[in-house]
Amino acid sequence: MKPIYHYSTVSEALDELYELGFTYDYNINQEDIIEKPAEHQVKHVYRYEGDSDPGDSAIVYGITSSAGKKGVFVAGFSAKTNNEAVIVLAKLCIENSDNQCRT
Repeated sequence: MKPIYHYSTVSEALDELYELGFTYDYNINQEDIIEKPAEHQVKHVYRYEGDSDPGDSAIVYGITSSAGKKGVFVAGFSAKTNNEAVIVLAKLCIENSDNQCRT
């Protein structure tokens, strides 16, 4: 199992993932995840909760594709999310529970 890194802020996680080669922006290209979920794996997941406002919660995904892309997806964290890419990523975490899909 690869080491799990814990970061104190979203920007710190993004900086470290960038240094590890996760440079592709899945927020801009979320159709890649939605249209071809079987070609993607979630390798890292980091969840952040706001100290006083639940609206400050966020989740950072480090994602790899079978085509060799390594990138990140950042989303607000809510049980009521309706973002299709977030729903697909959550399902990928459940289906591949032996990977880094732990917060």
